[in-house]
Amino acid sequence: MKGLTRCAAGNFRMPCRKKFFRLPQLAARIAREKKLGKTIVLANGGFDLIHIGHIRYLQQAKAKGDILVVALNSDSSLQRLKGSGRALIDEQGRVRIISALACVDYVTLFTEMTVENVLRAITPHFHCKGSDYTIDSIPERAIVRGYGGEMAIVGGDKIRSTSLVIEKIKALYG
Repeated sequence: MKGLTRCAAGNFRMPCRKKFFRLPQLAARIAREKKLGKTIVLANGGFDLIHIGHIRYLQQAKAKGDILVVALNSDSSLQRLKGSGRALIDEQGRVRIISALACVDYVTLFTEMTVENVLRAITPHFHCKGSDYTIDSIPERAIVRGYGGEMAIVGGDKIRSTSLVIEKIKALYG
């Protein structure tokens, strides 16, 4: 089938659509989606230890539109943001994990400290952040407002964080 690749799932193989694209290729695909009248949503983050808060965030972001793009911090950007020892799962692994989620349509990586370049390249209708932000604390708010996009806080109350999960593991297992 056109647009499908073979993806490993356990001991069998199943068809799945390729979701990962570098930013220039992603921007071209998103432009085509917009021409088809699709509402584009961007969510971003490190996602280096997936937990229920991440799933809620991504599912609720997807509910804002037709196409959900997830921009993942590269290994180097995640380490600059979170410190040494992060990312727990390398960027290739995180791309594969996020790509496996049904609510995710496209995935890209970014190396900067913020997702500003991705926003400029794809100008999504919605830029979604988790509940650890407010609209006024979103670092990229001026860019989103500048091109006429909207921002949304999704995912419900912050009940989990990767940092807290790591601390719990350390406390339990040293």
